[in-house]
Amino acid sequence: MSDPNSTISINSSALSEAIPDPVDQTAPGDLTPGLIATDVWTDQMVADAGIPIYDVPLVSVGGGIGSFVMADFLRIAGMPAHQMRVLTNLDVPWQTYEYLTKVSQIPRRERLRSDSQSMPDNLWGFPSYAFREAWNDKKLAPVWNVCTEPILNDYYTPRAGQVFEGMEREAARIGYWDMVSKGQVRMTRRRYGGGYFTILTPPQGTSATKRIAFRSTYVHLAVGYPGVAFLPDLQAYRSAHDDYVRVVNSYEPHEHVYEELRRRPGVVVIRGNGIVASRVLQRLIEDRDTYGLQTQILHLFRTFRTETFGPTIFERRKARNGWIYQGFNWPKSSWGGANKVKFERLEGEERAAYYKRLAGTTTPARKDWKEQLARGRAEGWYRTYVGTVDSVVPGTNGTVVTRVVAKDGSILEVPAHFIVDATGLEANIREHRLFADLLDHSGAGLNPLGRLDVERHFEVRGTQSGPGTIYAMGTMTLGGYFAGVDTFLGLQYSSLRIADDLARRGFVQKIGPLRSMSQWAKWARHKPLPPA
Repeated sequence: MSDPNSTISINSSALSEAIPDPVDQTAPGDLTPGLIATDVWTDQMVADAGIPIYDVPLVSVGGGIGSFVMADFLRIAGMPAHQMRVLTNLDVPWQTYEYLTKVSQIPRRERLRSDSQSMPDNLWGFPSYAFREAWNDKKLAPVWNVCTEPILNDYYTPRAGQVFEGMEREAARIGYWDMVSKGQVRMTRRRYGGGYFTILTPPQGTSATKRIAFRSTYVHLAVGYPGVAFLPDLQAYRSAHDDYVRVVNSYEPHEHVYEELRRRPGVVVIRGNGIVASRVLQRLIEDRDTYGLQTQILHLFRTFRTETFGPTIFERRKARNGWIYQGFNWPKSSWGGANKVKFERLEGEERAAYYKRLAGTTTPARKDWKEQLARGRAEGWYRTYVGTVDSVVPGTNGTVVTRVVAKDGSILEVPAHFIVDATGLEANIREHRLFADLLDHSGAGLNPLGRLDVERHFEVRGTQSGPGTIYAMGTMTLGGYFAGVDTFLGLQYSSLRIADDLARRGFVQKIGPLRSMSQWAKWARHKPLPPA
């Protein structure tokens, strides 16, 4: 998108705001026009620019949960801590993820959409989150839940706080904090003779130069989401009327919506029918029940399914009242079953077609939440509309009017005090400066879904430089040979494949049965790993 306001920043706090390019033109060590225009750099070119060079075998760009999981796997595989640098502007690996969950109404006490064995802090998956919760709370209910899901109970999912606390504990055990270099990564370029230069803009006042360069054999990219884009009609309204109060996105801070509704009765329009929309609805309904509010909820669907559908008996999805129900964002066999095998076999447009066949906006079928909506429909304060949006315009008395085109072509005007965009659309990969530079200068290409094209072991195709290579994982690789990349288990699977490839190259040991058992015993006793 050309409009810079069409993408919402997902930085998690003022402490981790994107570090801008330095404005002090007198400071030494900056990128020169020659460096920016050149695809492959020599050591002398970087030295002539006055940029100090630091050598390290592997750098991980991002510093989020992907970088943390990769570091965990490699440390368990025997890598000394000093052989990897994590380049990040985050304070903790889960910072951006916690921000996103918090603003989308999943605080630490609430449960995530993830299963019991997908644990970023425990590559073995045992003991599971359910077992650990049962042990800590001295209750058998979590274990009973996983034994009877999804027939007698909803899928067990861990509390957000449990996940973050586990990562904090494991980060201390593996020496993660000593592997971090703070700053904003500007670009990664291939090095003449092999390997890469990764340019970091350090925080102001922490370096004698504007930039520093890390010279490495391997680069690991785990940047995550470049941003979240608004629906076009809502962005057009915000831009035209400078209204950032009544039209909001679920992934930006919008607590003022709930506070205003507690002060006076109001009407809210919800756009979207996925997990985030369900959490926003749950928050609105719980506030309504807790504070005795008169909030009216109008839910706009573009498509409204009422019965189970699917091309085959093995690919059918349950749908009711406009919602499509699925425990997780992909069928479970996408992580370790028939769908995983099929994705690995398909190429090009056939793989893209299969993605389209299995993809879609879904939400878990939670009994308590379904009961809330059923009550809202019966009492008349939760109503649904079906159609496409023609435009969004200002209304009277401080309202915003959504003009909806119904199936028969008629226009329905829906006034509301607030509109919440919970569609979760992602920004284009090129909106992230690092990825745009990688595509333009380092030989990277796009897969059939428009994300980074990676091999089965998550090596970015076209970026090889002598003995070195670039790996990528996470949401920016969606469309490759593994579907569940943007999940805890997906990050672990990606890290395992990358670790195995690095073992093949001689960088670390392969995690075989004996090493796995001995390292699990150390994990269970929380025994710190030696730094070297």
